[in-house]
Amino acid sequence: MKRQYQSHDFYESNVGEPIRSVVVETVESVVVAWHLNPGQEIAPHIHPHGQDTWYVVSGKGEYLTDIGSAKLKLDAGDIVIAPSNCIHSVVNTGNEALKIISVVSPAAAGYEQIDV
Repeated sequence: MKRQYQSHDFYESNVGEPIRSVVVETVESVVVAWHLNPGQEIAPHIHPHGQDTWYVVSGKGEYLTDIGSAKLKLDAGDIVIAPSNCIHSVVNTGNEALKIISVVSPAAAGYEQIDV
């Protein structure tokens, strides 16, 4: 299995919904590169059987948590963690692309979109 990847090889810009590009998937985890243009959003969702960890590579955003619907400001270098069943989403509030690396663990963590 390959062990080193260049994240810039996976970011894809899109006019409609943000692009989710799988970098690598194993039983243990799924690593995803997200590219969000200004104003784009990853919809509120949960992973019922696992954790989602995001590393903000570049850009700015507003991250929704299910802790009283709190919103956190995200900047390049930030890491946010959504444990199992924790609602989370992000909207790009900046003027440039918001690029995120997401690690969902285990790969079978599941995904459910949530209305908030």
